[in-house]
Amino acid sequence: MSRRRAVNAKKDRRDARYDSQLVGTLISKVMKDGKRSISEKIVYQAIETANEGTETVDPLEIITRAIENAKPRVEVKSRRVGGATYQVPLEVAPARSESLAMRWLVTFARNKKGVPMHKALSNEIKDAANNQGSAVRKRDDMHKMAQANRAFAHFRW
Repeated sequence: MSRRRAVNAKKDRRDARYDSQLVGTLISKVMKDGKRSISEKIVYQAIETANEGTETVDPLEIITRAIENAKPRVEVKSRRVGGATYQVPLEVAPARSESLAMRWLVTFARNKKGVPMHKALSNEIKDAANNQGSAVRKRDDMHKMAQANRAFAHFRW
């Protein structure tokens, strides 16, 4: 029997401007201390800044592409077998991979000190959309770790 509690699925929050579940989730990830209006301003400014210089019809295309490029396909989880701990590669569920990609984008944007958050976030989104940047590098590192530990794949259950 699992030692963890069952996770209650949250209903998807859509944002007001684009009516997008993806942007609504990103706003929630950016939010600190329950200040949703500030995080909405940051995300909307980041989307506008990321779309400057591109002639795309859909303003959400770049953010969708960025999250798709940053999504991990596999990850490693620690499994304890007979006193030894193994890093076992597992496929990532679609909801978790999207959540990880957004978390990485926001975290790496936050870590850029001296840059306003909306600019840092737009730079991370642009980089991820072009298959570059910190979030994509993190995804690649995760894939390399899973590839290196594929010998322990038989421990998954």
